[in-house]
Amino acid sequence: MGNMDGKAVEELSATECHQWYKKFMTECPSGQLTLHEFKQFFGLKNLSPSSNQYIEQMFETFDFNKDGYIDFMEYVAALSLVLKGKVEQKLKWYFKLYDVDGNGCIDRDELLNIIKAIRTINPCQEIMSAEDFTNMVFDKIDINGDGELSLEEFMEGVQKDELLLDILTRSLDLTRIVRMIKNDGKNPDEGASAEAAE
Repeated sequence: MGNMDGKAVEELSATECHQWYKKFMTECPSGQLTLHEFKQFFGLKNLSPSSNQYIEQMFETFDFNKDGYIDFMEYVAALSLVLKGKVEQKLKWYFKLYDVDGNGCIDRDELLNIIKAIRTINPCQEIMSAEDFTNMVFDKIDINGDGELSLEEFMEGVQKDELLLDILTRSLDLTRIVRMIKNDGKNPDEGASAEAAE
C-alpha cells in the first residue's frame, strides 16, 4: 500500500471516499492502477508527446512508493492533496510535477512544457500565453538569476505573489476530474452540452 500522510484521508467525508473507491474499483478491479489504466481512467487519449510526458510525470508523483502502480490509498492521498491540501503541500507537489528531470530545480523549458501540456489536458481561460506565463514566473521569482528555480525560490516566490498562486491553482484545478468520478466516469461537460443542445 502507498506510503502517505493519513491525516489527508481523515479530512475526506465517508461519501467522498465511497464514491472514489467505487470509481477506482470499477475502473481498476485489481486495486493497482498502471499508467495505461491511469490514462483511461481520466479519458486521456491521443495525447501529444508533451502532454503524454506530463501525464507520466503526474502518475509518478502520485505513485508515492514508486512501485509502478497507484493503489487506492495513493489515489485518495493524491486527490485529497490536490483538492484539500494546504498551499505549502500543493506547492511542493506542483514543484515535483514541474521538475521533470528530478534534479531538484525547474528550468524554463520544464515549466513551459508542463504548462502547455496542462493547458491541453485541462483547458482554463488564461489570457496569458504559456510562454508569457513562464517568463513572468522566472522574472518574478528567479532571485539569483541562474535560469533555474530551486524549491525554496519556487515556494517563497509563489506564496508572495497572489497572481502566480492564482494562475497555478487554476491551471491544476481538478474539479472536472472530480465531477467525472462523481458522474461514474462520464464527462460532465459533454452531458451539459448535450442538454444545452436539446
